Amino acid sequence: MSDEQRIVHGKLVRDRIPGIITAHGQTAKVRVLKAHELLPALIAKLHEEADEVASAGPATRLGELADVHEVLAALTVAALGFTQADVEEAAARKRAERGGFTRRLWLDEVRGVQAAATAPSGSGPGSPR
Repeated sequence: MSDEQRIVHGKLVRDRIPGIITAHGQTAKVRVLKAHELLPALIAKLHEEADEVASAGPATRLGELADVHEVLAALTVAALGFTQADVEEAAARKRAERGGFTRRLWLDEVRGVQAAATAPSGSGPGSPR
């Protein structure tokens, strides 16, 4: 009987993680994702890293934000074909149209009649983003 433990991860990892695992005396089973697998894997990784930012304490928050940054960079260029400048320009346009988050506004509710035909879901004045 062996004391060997097997942990199944099934997730995208940084490029050096398999080597780090090997350096710790363990064996990593990895594969290179096919092109069509990359976008969903990066989106799942973005969710994972965002959850880690949410649960991080002050001492680890910066590192978790760095992970989110790294995933966004890979998502932007490798998976979607945008440049960092493209994203920054789009962010500036959106900030000019809708503002940023500097005022710390929390939307509790919206009341009133909304014309469904004139305001597509998620884009009308009552649809925050």
